[in-house]
Amino acid sequence: MESDNNINTKQNDGIVVFKIITPSVCSECGEELGKGRLLRVENGNPLCMGCADLDHLLFLSSGDAALTRRSKKYSDLSAVVVKFSRARRRYERQGLLVESDALERAEKECADDADDRKDARERAVVIRERADKEYIARFAKEIRIRYLGCPAAEAKSIARHACRKYSGRVGRSASAKAFAADALDLAVRAYIRHVHTGYDSFLSKGWDRAEARQFIAKELEEVVSKWRRT
Repeated sequence: MESDNNINTKQNDGIVVFKIITPSVCSECGEELGKGRLLRVENGNPLCMGCADLDHLLFLSSGDAALTRRSKKYSDLSAVVVKFSRARRRYERQGLLVESDALERAEKECADDADDRKDARERAVVIRERADKEYIARFAKEIRIRYLGCPAAEAKSIARHACRKYSGRVGRSASAKAFAADALDLAVRAYIRHVHTGYDSFLSKGWDRAEARQFIAKELEEVVSKWRRT
């Protein structure tokens, strides 16, 4: 099991404090620190917040980027709070410890310009959505150029599927954004495989993926050849 102490106690953005997942004991005062308590490691020794001289700081949970940024800016002393994730096998940021005055100042500023920041976010969403629609339309157009026999409606379907945001699909790769031929080919072939062959049916019956691909290969190539014709 990963030790809460097995990490550097300094990062580029400040002191590191652990939200511990295994009980520990402060090396100076002997206080028992249960699961969920905060602990700092100094020269390899665990310290409670009091002995680490950090007990006057307030915890600010992650989630509000503007409040976090401003609180850290106004706090002369701050610490990054991390917790080890057993599932991901890495330390993940939980929030910050900041001075109370800094947090109050940051909260006031965030309240004062909340409407302006909301308007800015809404404008940014509109701009991103417009750019995304333009990208998908361009992707579909490039497919039609490369595959002259591909119906316009299917080219749009391929583009929408391949370029769906946060999907990790080929349409979101760097080569796809440059409209490279190999990215277009991958998107088209994936669509044909799922829509124009029995591939999905074979998978649902428990076929091995490689075996199913080999079985429908001829059928796939026939559609590819048809779409490539002028």
